Amino acid sequence: MLAAYLFAAAVALKAQGIPQASPTTPASTSPIGDTVALAREANVWLAQLIQINTTNPPGNEAAAAKYVAGILEKEGITPEILEVTPGRSAVVARLRSSAISDPSRALLLVAHMDVVGTDRSRWSVDPFGAVIKDGYIYGRGALDDKSMLAANLAVIIGFKRANARLNRDVIFLATDDEEGSGDASIKTLIAKNWDKFAAGFAINEGGEVAMKGGKVQYVAVQASEKVSVNVAVVAKGPAGHASLPTKENAVVHLAAAVAKIGSYSAPVHFTSIVRRYFEGLAAISDDEIAKWMRSLDTPDRGDHAQRVLSDANPQWGSMLRDSIAPTMLTAGVRPNVIPGEARAILNIRLLPGDTINVLLGELTKLVNDPQVRLEVQPNGGLAAPPSSLESEFYAAISKVAAQEFAGAPVLPYQSPWATDSAQLRLHNVQAYGLWPFPVTDEDLKRMHGDDERISIASFNKGVDLLARIVAEFAVAK
Repeated sequence: MLAAYLFAAAVALKAQGIPQASPTTPASTSPIGDTVALAREANVWLAQLIQINTTNPPGNEAAAAKYVAGILEKEGITPEILEVTPGRSAVVARLRSSAISDPSRALLLVAHMDVVGTDRSRWSVDPFGAVIKDGYIYGRGALDDKSMLAANLAVIIGFKRANARLNRDVIFLATDDEEGSGDASIKTLIAKNWDKFAAGFAINEGGEVAMKGGKVQYVAVQASEKVSVNVAVVAKGPAGHASLPTKENAVVHLAAAVAKIGSYSAPVHFTSIVRRYFEGLAAISDDEIAKWMRSLDTPDRGDHAQRVLSDANPQWGSMLRDSIAPTMLTAGVRPNVIPGEARAILNIRLLPGDTINVLLGELTKLVNDPQVRLEVQPNGGLAAPPSSLESEFYAAISKVAAQEFAGAPVLPYQSPWATDSAQLRLHNVQAYGLWPFPVTDEDLKRMHGDDERISIASFNKGVDLLARIVAEFAVAK
């Protein structure tokens, strides 16, 4: 049934124009040959992956894993489907450089198959239709992270077709449960199957090729990331008839607590990567913004500078401090019943090195309400050491990116979002994040939001850029 569905989908996608090369995609001189033709194939893979609904929960990655494995098998690459939990699987495949593998030198290409949920009523198109409109592919996962998955597929297939002479193994890994970080996540995958994809280096989602006005401004390579922790705010009070309001109403106490937390700003804390990021970005920013970037670390102007930059770009604000976002509210069973308990969920992103207990101590003092308590939820992230900015792979990424986007600096980046790379770094992998597709701020705002999309021209460029990065690092000279 899945095969028949995808065949019909492929016909429909061709009718929409996916296989046609973008007029803005230049002829390729990639070490693996014609990446323009390869990217056209990858457009169809991306669209068909979007059409496989892998919303997490429940994930249903097994269907996507079967599809990915089928593509690899047709190319003579032997995949292995790794069941992590029932219905949830990962896929691993390898191009060998020699008969005996050296995990310390291997390069891992990572992407996840699951996606976050959608509110279909807020989308202008079917979130799982892979609709082509105005030069974009729309759909949940178009950017996060099925575009990376399709690009990784294209690259490993391109190297296989070219019979490239590799100087290290190149490993393909499609993970599951990245969005939930639960029992089927990469943490479990590593615990059960690390020997199947152990590597010294990795490239994953997380960084960006930042574009404005049709031109790439800079390339941000993720070498570190914030740590995601969910915290429940729980308010309790006497349940009762709604016709008899009381001051102990749990909903009222919860609302007051969330309002206080929502207005709280944690102290600014610079990591070395964030410092280098702003130093590099100041050199290419307009004079006014650059002035405040250079003032961030000064005692007399630092507070004002961080406010200016946070207003200018919420991502910059999140890079400077622990962030707190109330995301969910739960209370009540009927309109005429005062509930005995009301709950909210805070999604907290900690800077590497900061601890949740210290922040919760500050928030508890701020709320100052004996009817309210804060509870850390399970499956929180773990802080990982940053990847080296002196490694040979970081140098290869920087070299190729600088060549491809002349004049655009390559900056180290600490992402506000969490990725599978943290778990890899905890296993001594020099992991770097880079969506290789040139994207605008508008594109990024749609990630986890409504009408997520990726430009076909940007996707095609990303396939070529990723191929060049892997070739620079893994092909024998």
